Amino acid sequence: MKVSNSSTVKKYKRLFFGVGIVIALVALALFLFNYTIWGIAGVGLFSLWYLFFHVADYQWIEYMDENGKIVLRYYKAIKFGTPKYNAIEFPQQILQNAHFDNSLFGKYSDVTFFVRTKRGIAEYPSVSLAAVPFKDRKKMQESLSEIRRQKVPK
Repeated sequence: MKVSNSSTVKKYKRLFFGVGIVIALVALALFLFNYTIWGIAGVGLFSLWYLFFHVADYQWIEYMDENGKIVLRYYKAIKFGTPKYNAIEFPQQILQNAHFDNSLFGKYSDVTFFVRTKRGIAEYPSVSLAAVPFKDRKKMQESLSEIRRQKVPK
């Protein structure tokens, strides 16, 4: 199974940069026309706009569980500069648990993978699923639950 949220991330990027540019241009125009207080308010509004997207932590993800491996590729969607690509990849048989942490009525969700190693249980960093549609998150949960059920206990 493969899950990707490319189209959703493109919409969020367009929204962020489009509205951000409008806010910045309006703030600049207010400064140029000597409406300093309103210009400062525009800069504050832009800061809040950026902070919202930063806290929401929208990430592009691509999840695959084919060929006996679980692969999750991700990067922060709203970022100035080039994105830093990350990947989590491990064999399905070492999956111990996949914890889905939901907040704000399920709107914002994170996934954390726990895998068995020779030294015990290892935890991968949490990955935000806020930009992943709910139905795709559900598919991921069901897929990972099925993988855990298929494992043969030792």
